[in-house]
Amino acid sequence: MLKKKKTEVYALGEHISMSADKARRVIDQIRGRSYEETLMILELMPYRACYAILKLVYSAAANASYNLGSSETNLVISKAEVNEGTIVKKLKPRARGRSFPIKRSTCHITIVMKDISLDDEYGEMYSLKKTRWKKKSTAMTYRDMYNSGGLWDKK
Repeated sequence: MLKKKKTEVYALGEHISMSADKARRVIDQIRGRSYEETLMILELMPYRACYAILKLVYSAAANASYNLGSSETNLVISKAEVNEGTIVKKLKPRARGRSFPIKRSTCHITIVMKDISLDDEYGEMYSLKKTRWKKKSTAMTYRDMYNSGGLWDKK
């Protein structure tokens, strides 16, 4: 009987004290990217959620190197999700003996990393992925037309 080698590892952060929507804003930027690219993005983004997500990405990479023996250059974030956690309810004292409710939301973040060197299908699909930063239009600019002699004739 053939045994499939495990190619995925994950890191789970529970009861992180921030809104799930604020964490999703950052998670959407790193989903499907490589490990090194993810670290650069998270270190440069100005959001508070980046620190907690960066710690989880480091943890998932450490799990991959320990459990699978894989290199960090072959790691890709295959799945990243944010779920809502419990809501901590507190009371804040106000004027005239009244109280005001405060709701502190929490979230659960899951980062799943895949080693593309162990998975042949994913490696082929990842190499065929279109580049994101491609020039959209092929229209000539004024400088191109001037240099080619199409707009103004040089005498």
